[in-house]
Parts: sequence; C-alpha cells; structure tokens
Amino acid sequence: MLENKTPYDFPTEPMHQAYDEYTPEHFEVWKSLYQKQLLLLKSRASSAYLDGLDICGFTADKIPRLEETNAYLKQATGWHLYIVPGLIADRPFFEFLHNKHFPVTTWLRDLSQLEYLEEPDMFHDVFGHVPLLSNPHFSAFMKGLAAIALKHIDSPQAIELMSRLYWFTVEFGLIREDGEIKIYGAGIVSSPGESLYALEDPNVPRIPYDVSTVLDTPFYKHDFQKQYFVIDSYQTLFDSLPELEVCIAARAHSSSR
Repeated sequence: MLENKTPYDFPTEPMHQAYDEYTPEHFEVWKSLYQKQLLLLKSRASSAYLDGLDICGFTADKIPRLEETNAYLKQATGWHLYIVPGLIADRPFFEFLHNKHFPVTTWLRDLSQLEYLEEPDMFHDVFGHVPLLSNPHFSAFMKGLAAIALKHIDSPQAIELMSRLYWFTVEFGLIREDGEIKIYGAGIVSSPGESLYALEDPNVPRIPYDVSTVLDTPFYKHDFQKQYFVIDSYQTLFDSLPELEVCIAARAHSSSR
C-alpha cells in the first residue's frame, strides 16, 4: 500500500520465514541498523514503542523469528504477523489489518543500503511497525481504520484520503508525552535521518492532530515530510475513528456526484 510500484494482489498461499537462509551479512545489517536506531530512539521515541521492543523480544544480536514474535503479540493484543512477498494491494492490505494480521516481508537490505532503501524491507516492517502492535489502543485504531477503508474500498478518492491518514499517523506520526514530542510512526523510527529531522529541525511544522486537516494534506514518498501531526495519546487516535468515518463518507460521496 501507499507506493507507486505494482503491488501483489494477494499471497496465494501462506509464506514462511526461511530463517536458515539469513547470512552473516544479514545479521550484521540487522545489528548495525538496530544499534544505530536505538541510540537515537532512547530519548526520542514514544514510551509505548520502546516498551513494545521489549514485549516483542527484539534485540540487536538476533534477527527476530516471527513465530516467536507472534506468540508475544498474541498474548499482548491478539495480533499476528503474516508474511508476504512485498507490497500488496489495498483490499488485501486492509483485510489483513481488519483481521488483526499485519503483513510483513522477511528479506533484509544489504550493507550497501544501510542509509536508504526504496522499498520497505524487514527492518522497516518489523522494527518500525511491530512494537506498537503490542499497544491495545494503537492496535484497536489499526483495526478500526481498516474497517472504514473496507467500506469504501471501491472508491479511489476514499482510499487516497485513508492513505493520508495512515501516512501521517502509522507511518509518520508524532505524540506528545509528558510535555515532550516523541516519535511513533514506523517511517520515522526506522530512519536515522528522519528521526532527527522530525523532532529537531526548527523549520518543520508540528501540528496538533486533526482529522479534517490531515485529510487535506498531501504526503511525500521520497523525501522527508513537510509537516507532522502530533497526537496527545493513542486513545486520541482510536477516539477519532467516528469522525474519520463521517469525513470519508461525506468526501467520497461528494466526489462521486
């Protein structure tokens, strides 16, 4: 979802993590990325995200075994990781989320791609997204978001608006905790450059989260964002779903006239 590349329609059969095929370079990549990001995130990431790293059993020295991660998630919130070959189309993507399945890839970049990767790999999918799936309010928001999207899955206008909401929360969201702005979006927590830019660039607007404003705001896929939206809590995200549903229905209906 949310990329220009042609996505897979749907995995025809369940895929498995070929753990024994990871090479020493893969483990070095995971360790290097993990250690570098954790140094940045200890003082910058949401406490719920950092707690999620522990809940999911993630460490620098070991590429996660997803069957083990699934056991941790099942106990925490009932979510499950579903391995896919790459980007998938909108309908199966939202169907996965509605069923509390999060699609992830299991391939890892090589050492020459540590600073930039065009297509999301396992580090982005797992390190970036999975820790917050252990948070009850955030994971409930994800399921509710998918339910709204599926009601309007045949409306390109509605899905474009849903993509904006997903982008500025799940991928590039900020949260205020104890008076300080912290990172929670997966696209930020998995990026060293954007982890610093999103919080510390003095010229970047950091706007209080508002559904209507988010839906009016385009996003940027191949550069740092021009603005970020700040929530007060993950409960705030969940509580915004009824307003989101009304806005999506009204705007999709208006555009179809």
